[in-house]
Amino acid sequence: MLEKIQNFLETTGIYRLFNPAETDASNGAWWQTLIMFLIVAVLVYLAIVKKFEPLLLLPIAIGMLLTNLPGANMFHLDFFIGEELSFSQVLHNGGLLDLLYLGVKLGIYPCLIFMGIGAMTDFSPLISNPKSLLIGAGAQLGVFVAFSGALLSGVYTPEQAAAIGIIGGADGPTAILVTKTLAPTLLGAIAIAAYSYMALIPMIQPPFMKLLTTKKERQIKMTTLRQVSKTEKILFPIVVTFIVGLIVPDAVPLVGCLMFGNLLNVCGVTERLSKTVQNELMNIVTIFLGITVGATASAANFLRFETVLIIVLGLVAFCISTCGGLITAKIMNWISGGKINPLIGSAGVSAVPMAARVAQKVGQEEDPSNFLLMHAMGPNVAGVIGSAVAAGVFLSWF
Repeated sequence: MLEKIQNFLETTGIYRLFNPAETDASNGAWWQTLIMFLIVAVLVYLAIVKKFEPLLLLPIAIGMLLTNLPGANMFHLDFFIGEELSFSQVLHNGGLLDLLYLGVKLGIYPCLIFMGIGAMTDFSPLISNPKSLLIGAGAQLGVFVAFSGALLSGVYTPEQAAAIGIIGGADGPTAILVTKTLAPTLLGAIAIAAYSYMALIPMIQPPFMKLLTTKKERQIKMTTLRQVSKTEKILFPIVVTFIVGLIVPDAVPLVGCLMFGNLLNVCGVTERLSKTVQNELMNIVTIFLGITVGATASAANFLRFETVLIIVLGLVAFCISTCGGLITAKIMNWISGGKINPLIGSAGVSAVPMAARVAQKVGQEEDPSNFLLMHAMGPNVAGVIGSAVAAGVFLSWF
């Protein structure tokens, strides 16, 4: 009887937590696991109490909790590292999160998320003002600056540096797609950094917006956008997919799904499919994506100097991307003779529609009668396309 009790006690998570020999090596030492539990508590607090990106931060936090529970063996990152993926090993020896992670490893979840984003996004402001594409391109500056910084640090390989740089695009699914391909061991840190900075846009962007613009520029009122016809709305996603496919084929999985989702919404004959993509499909994939991305953040893999540096470089990338969009908009304002409010440049990052709302808020602080939201949505959706193209460039390089 005593032997049975002893055997039971040795199988408990508490015993395994404080006995390294019995603990899964991926969980790290007991103090590392406790730190991960603390990080989980912080993410849950931010998601529920502060409401920072709760739809993603909460699943990510729970994924981190599950993967760090001693003895649970729900996820094995080593199954997915390397050029050859052994489906047999995942199916026979993997846990629940290993099976769900196949959707990340195979690039399924990010593309389905983009399909949902496309169905929920109105591209009319961009179609009405195609010059917004330049702002979206300018806002990708941080991606390549952070890539260069990570590469020059000597800490990361070129592939890892590319995955870190994509944080500057402020696009979680894009960052996940690039990272799972080029640097799977960094997925947890990069995903958490990307979504955290997206959630903190209302705090991060305004200081740079006020620093790089004058009071007079922030008070500029832009003319009303022209009405976009249904034909234009239908042709736009088809044309964009065709052009991007010819120039950057590696960006087609993201851009193609984005535009397909938008086409379902604007064509007028697939309302049921559009609603399904926007709601049921989007919600299901968001849950799977969040919990499996969080599962990659095991104690031994996450608590490293490289992770801290990723968070710093990600912040730098995001800030520079914001500045790149603002500077591009300022140049366009100068060329147009003062007709473009530079604040909309901050919306060139692809966090839709939060970045556009921040531009609207800062503009109204200077002039309550100024409405920049629809003007800012043009660069905002251009940023989505721009980040996907930047991802395609990195994937084609490496």
